[in-house]
Amino acid sequence: MGRTITSELSPLQKSGALVGWVVESRGRGTLTLVSSCSLTIFLCTWGVIHPRVSKRPLTRRLHKLAFFLKTIPGEEDEADLATFTGGQFRLIHAFFIGMLALKYRTPDGNRVIWPNQYTWLLEQRLVNWNDHPSWDLSVEVISDKSNADGTVKLAALIQVSWFLAHCIMRTAHHLPLSQLESMTISYIPLFAVTYFLWWVKPKDIMTPSIVDLPAMASEQRTKFEEMAVSNEFDDEGLDGQNSLWNVWRLMPRIFEKEAEDKQMQAAQEKVVQEAVRRAKAQAEKILNTGLVDHAPKEIVVSYWDPDLYRSRIWPVTCLMGSSFGALHLISWNSTFPSLVEEWLWRGAALTSIITLLIFMHFEKVVFRWDGPITLVSLSTPVLYLASRIVMTGGVIAAFRASDPGIYDTYVVSNYWIRAF
Repeated sequence: MGRTITSELSPLQKSGALVGWVVESRGRGTLTLVSSCSLTIFLCTWGVIHPRVSKRPLTRRLHKLAFFLKTIPGEEDEADLATFTGGQFRLIHAFFIGMLALKYRTPDGNRVIWPNQYTWLLEQRLVNWNDHPSWDLSVEVISDKSNADGTVKLAALIQVSWFLAHCIMRTAHHLPLSQLESMTISYIPLFAVTYFLWWVKPKDIMTPSIVDLPAMASEQRTKFEEMAVSNEFDDEGLDGQNSLWNVWRLMPRIFEKEAEDKQMQAAQEKVVQEAVRRAKAQAEKILNTGLVDHAPKEIVVSYWDPDLYRSRIWPVTCLMGSSFGALHLISWNSTFPSLVEEWLWRGAALTSIITLLIFMHFEKVVFRWDGPITLVSLSTPVLYLASRIVMTGGVIAAFRASDPGIYDTYVVSNYWIRAF
C-alpha cells in the first residue's frame, strides 16, 4: 500500500531527540520544507497583487513590493454607476477607475478622476456613457492594457492544490506538520477569496487613460474638484506627488472623504445656528476667526466601509479574518523547542482570533477618549499585531529544535504523487 521514508538522521536524532537543520535526504530536508512553504506564500501573494496605476516603472515595482509586504503581515460605486449606464457598467470598469487609471488634463499636468467624481459627471449628464470608448473605458481596451498573466494564477492554483494535498496526506498517515506549514495553510483561505473577488481586476497597467473634461460652469468645476479624495496621486509636480514614499501610502477610500465632508458640513451648520442665536456682531466674530477650519481633526485608527459593515456578508468577513489565527491551531499538539514557546504559540493564536473579532465589531475607531470602551477598541489591534509577531517568531524559532517526524515523508506506491 505505502511506506514511510525517514530522513537520514544521526543516531541521536533517530532516538527521538529534537533536531535542528536537516540536510536533504531520501525524505525531505529543512531547505525543501522552507522552500515549499515560501513558494506557496509567494505565488499566492504576488500573483494576487493588483497595484494602482503609475507612469513610473520604478514606482510600480516598489508599490507592488510594498503591497506584497503589507499583505504578508494583513468598488463601492459600481451599483450607482449602473443606474446611469443602462446596466452596462461592469466590475472591470469599477476596478479600472478605482486603480487611478483614469486622469484628466490640467495646465499643470494630470489629475486623477476618482470614482465618485466619475459618478457625479454621469449624474450631471456632463458625460454620456455611450461615449465611454473615447475615454478608453471599453472592456476591450482595458483588457488590452492589463498585463494579467493567467500562467501565474494557474501556477499558484497548482502549487496551492499540491500543498494542501500534501498536508492532508501527511495528516492521514499520522505524520506531523511543521509550524511553518500550519502558517502557510492559514494564508490560503484569504488568498482564495481575494483571487475570486479580483479575478477580473486589471493587473499591472502601465499607463493611465488621460482625457479632457467636458465644458462645465465654474460652480460645477469647483464642485467637481472639491470631490477629489486626494491630490497625492496626481501628476502636477507638487511636493510629495512623485516621492517614492508614496508606494507605502494606502489608497484613500471614498466613503472616508464623504464622511469628512459631512462632518465639515455639520460643523458649519452648527456655527451658523450659533450665529443666529447670538448677536450679529458676535456671530461675525465667530465666523471670521475660522472656527470651522480650526476644528480638531480626528485621528482615525480604522474605518470599515459602512456599506460592507452593515451588509449581510459582514459576519462572513469576520469569520474569514479570524480564520488566519484559527488555522494556526493545527499545530496545537505539535512539538516545540520548549514549553514556554508552546504556550506562547497557543496563546498568540487564540489572541489573534479573539482580538480581531472584537476589533471588527467597531465600525470606526478614533484615537480619542470615549470611556472604557476606548481601551478595548485601541488595545485590540495592538494585541493582534503582537500575536502575529509572536506566531511568526515561533515559526522561525521552531526550526532550531523540531520534531524529527516533520522530515519523514510518505510515498503512495500506487500513484505517481510523492509527498515531500
